Amino acid sequence: MSRKARVALDTSVIVEYIDARGDLHRQAELVFSALLSGRLEALIPHPVLAETYYVAARLYRALGAGDPEGTASRLVSWLYRLPSVSVPEGGVELAVEAGRVKARYGVALTDCYVLAVARVYACKALFKRPEGEMAKHLDELRREYGAVFLEDYA
Repeated sequence: MSRKARVALDTSVIVEYIDARGDLHRQAELVFSALLSGRLEALIPHPVLAETYYVAARLYRALGAGDPEGTASRLVSWLYRLPSVSVPEGGVELAVEAGRVKARYGVALTDCYVLAVARVYACKALFKRPEGEMAKHLDELRREYGAVFLEDYA
């Protein structure tokens, strides 16, 4: 029996999934279709859940949704409870690896956690697209941390 594919999931992919107008929404839908069907397992670090709440609440507010914070809270709770999603325990190994990524590459802290989870749990790190400091170190992050991007599949 083959092992299920796993990815460390970034906020940008989750937000692209809930934003039907996003330019890579279809690719994000395919990721979530695989998650919901059990063909893919996602590892979502705690900082990503927090950032997802914040970004989703802003998006829901901009779209004029009633109770944007409540809707964002339900999204995070849904993600947390999905059978195909795991939220890795922080632990010292993950903290040190995230710190190492921050020290070496200067990327956003939540991105550091996604990359650290990918390294510690031997899976790919999935982002919407490379931005900021990440774009400057793209080859290295792909090689060392298995970084992949929705835009690679557009």
